[in-house]
Amino acid sequence: MGRRNDSGTSIGKESPTGLLLCPSARPQMSRCSIIGVVTHIEAEPRIAYLDSLQPATPEVLALASPARAETVFRFSAPCAEGGCAHFDHSACRLASRIVQTLPSVVDDMPPCRIRPECRWFAQEGKAACQRCPQIVTHTSNPSLDLVTVSSVG
Repeated sequence: MGRRNDSGTSIGKESPTGLLLCPSARPQMSRCSIIGVVTHIEAEPRIAYLDSLQPATPEVLALASPARAETVFRFSAPCAEGGCAHFDHSACRLASRIVQTLPSVVDDMPPCRIRPECRWFAQEGKAACQRCPQIVTHTSNPSLDLVTVSSVG
């Protein structure tokens, strides 16, 4: 049974598969999938979530050309845990900073295909989902809040 965060949302849940996925992976990671496409709403980047996961094959990644795939797509892959600079013991510090620093950008949880296995949702609950659409892997002009959130340390 999971614990509850300040808003009463159950967090710390186990994934149905026992494997948690990072919703902010890099395309070169093993077993990487595309979960969304970066759009721009009122000049701010937002993720349009795909109806189904798409393997991040070289052919699909090439569709982003001449742009970097990280500026066009949002990826998920198995959480690297201790192999990730954002991971500390048993928690993703990136997910914690996102919830603590960034405003919600949606009222309801977006239609995400990885939620049952998502590290951020398992750890932070609905609050992570309400902020997730504004997270992009790479942007040429990030806000100060995004720079602060993504900093390792």
